[in-house]
Amino acid sequence: MVETLTAEIPEDLQNRIHGILKEACERGRNLVTAESCTGGLIASLFTDVDGCSRAFERGYITYTDDAKADMLGVPRDMLDAHGAVSRPVAIAMAEGARTRSNAYCALSVTGFAGPAGDNEEGLVHFGCAVEGRETMHREAHFGSLGRGGVRLACLRTAVEMFEEASQ
Repeated sequence: MVETLTAEIPEDLQNRIHGILKEACERGRNLVTAESCTGGLIASLFTDVDGCSRAFERGYITYTDDAKADMLGVPRDMLDAHGAVSRPVAIAMAEGARTRSNAYCALSVTGFAGPAGDNEEGLVHFGCAVEGRETMHREAHFGSLGRGGVRLACLRTAVEMFEEASQ
């Protein structure tokens, strides 16, 4: 059975996304995402805004360890040592996305959106690499909200981190 995002994106998030993109356009800044457990949701929503979606340069969907290594340059020994859902990997994903693009700011998300065997359901790590700054990290424990619920929670955190990056 396929579980999809069933709830609509809340209006406050839509407005905040529009604000992030508008500011990025005004400042001539490009945004990039590197997504795993959100499967491109963040990129999709950041390209839906009329008039300022041009600030969104690209999105990487790196669901597997191979994709993280090949597309973003995450070291395989890091993936082996820490696992894909970890602080070092989230930071490496964001930094890799930023350096492999024309981005001012790159946001990464890696986690367990649904049941994950012995792993904690709802555990998600975020990275945000901004030109000239130390890469930010957040760890979230969303719990068993289901895939759609965790993805929405990830979207909210991503928006918060993009807002922090623009300050």
